[in-house]
Amino acid sequence: MQAKSGLKIKINGKWLLLSDEFVHSHPGGPVITEYSNADATHAFHAFHEGSKKAYKQLDTLEKRNVIDYPGEDPTEVYRVNAKDVNVASYDITVEEEKKMVANFEKLRQRLHDEGYLEIRPDFFARKTIETLSIMLFSFYLQYAGWYLTSACFLALAFQQLGWLTHEYCHHQPLKNRKLNDSLSLFLGNVCQGFSRDWWKNKHNTHHAATNCIDQDDDIDLAPLLAMVPDDLKKYKQPFEQFILNIVPYQHLYFTLMLPLIRISWTSQSVQFVFFTAQNSEYRQFRRDALSEQIGIIIHWAWVLYQLYLLPTWPIRLAFFFISQFGGGFLIGHVVTYNHNSVDKYPPNSRLLNNFVALSILTTRNMNPSPFIDWFWGGLNYQIEHHLFPTMPRCNLTRASRLVKEFCKDNNLPYLVDDYITGYKENLRQLENMAKMVQ
Repeated sequence: MQAKSGLKIKINGKWLLLSDEFVHSHPGGPVITEYSNADATHAFHAFHEGSKKAYKQLDTLEKRNVIDYPGEDPTEVYRVNAKDVNVASYDITVEEEKKMVANFEKLRQRLHDEGYLEIRPDFFARKTIETLSIMLFSFYLQYAGWYLTSACFLALAFQQLGWLTHEYCHHQPLKNRKLNDSLSLFLGNVCQGFSRDWWKNKHNTHHAATNCIDQDDDIDLAPLLAMVPDDLKKYKQPFEQFILNIVPYQHLYFTLMLPLIRISWTSQSVQFVFFTAQNSEYRQFRRDALSEQIGIIIHWAWVLYQLYLLPTWPIRLAFFFISQFGGGFLIGHVVTYNHNSVDKYPPNSRLLNNFVALSILTTRNMNPSPFIDWFWGGLNYQIEHHLFPTMPRCNLTRASRLVKEFCKDNNLPYLVDDYITGYKENLRQLENMAKMVQ
């Protein structure tokens, strides 16, 4: 008998067969495909915490779509060798894994019972007002003639709006998910020029397959940077072959590239909303295409009008470069710290079956302080955020103490360092690859 086509995924100990129609209608887009033939139990709970609709749908699937998995559950067959620079193998045994997963379920239930995962609309109302006030203050400074100071505050506003949009996209502020999506459209597309759906697809995939080669786009930085040996296979076109000549120096020019992140994300957003979304096989992207396009148009209309109001071309150019590239650097130095400095894992690693290990082994925290907690938008608690993406930022500090205990009890590392240490580790990984190309 021929096997049925569709996506096979394991949730709550049951293998489910999801039709292509179901997958293409998935509100989260293609992220669900990252767990093809893998155990997505804890990934499901992490992404759908608080969504009655998602759990109701899962209940229906468990009644109608359960199958016998055709073969043995996937096991790790990959082992690193000397040529696998920056790549690690997953060597936790199945017995250890089962114990770890059971302990994590207890931790998750404890956090749920003690209210760590409860929404905090009061906190996010204050944060939304505070963050939008930074942008409005930058507008006032421009009106008052403090042009370059205004550009600096606008760069800061872009960064802080990034953290806030990130939280709305993870449905942290409100129980009403449609309202979270609407507010993230305003904060993302209109205020920053970032496509909400493009970013959610990219970021959710990053959460689902963190640091997994060919699955996590956040570590796919070719052709300007090569993080793992597989990246070198991507240098095929003449221009890419030319770029390959400078990769041996990537650890030296990496810092200079951080300001380009905002330019990269805004350009990818334009490409997505105007040329990709409306023809996507995923219904969610097609449905949102028009509103996303309008949001991006409004963003660049007010940016251009703001530049038009400035008195001279030199000031316009300086304002644009400070606000855009400054905003890129403020975002970039954070988002490249937590994962780029940690080893990567091969495609379709069995690590995907152990969501807690995936989140911890691929992530580095930044030492906290009241200023860093604010400036980094809580992303200095990146381990806790990856384990519990719907947990409000204001609860991450308390949760970190319990997560540290969990790591100690389950023989998992809990990486937390000062910025210089993590930054050096990032450069070291880049230099490892640079030496391969020399």
